[in-house]
Amino acid sequence: MLKIKLARFGKKKQPHYRIVINEARDKRDGAYVDSIGHYAPTMTPKVLEIDMIKLADWKRKGAQPTETVAALIARLESGNPFPEKKAKPSKKAKAKAAAEAEAKAQEAEAAKAAAEKPAEEAPVAEAPAADAAAETETTQTA
Repeated sequence: MLKIKLARFGKKKQPHYRIVINEARDKRDGAYVDSIGHYAPTMTPKVLEIDMIKLADWKRKGAQPTETVAALIARLESGNPFPEKKAKPSKKAKAKAAAEAEAKAQEAEAAKAAAEKPAEEAPVAEAPAADAAAETETTQTA
């Protein structure tokens, strides 16, 4: 039975893999029937190249991918095989963000309180004007 496997090559602690067609019981790094791509997980950015035409041809002939190769194929078919991971904020960054949010909340409360005060003072300002108008009427009649 033919399998689509990863055959390791590269230096120690720097793995690179060929994606190969091989007998299921043969050695991982032994002779292979065909090479259809390569995968370099330690490079920045990671490299994954597979000849999809050869892959489809070997699948038609009965070759089955291993679990790892099947996952790599699915990643490649998704269009973005290695999406960038979002960095988690550190404890210091979280504390700083919380302090900034608290400061903004206090500013918003102060602005809200300032907006309410002029609204309350406006009717009070009109009342003396009405009193002044009433006084002018009384002085004119006298």
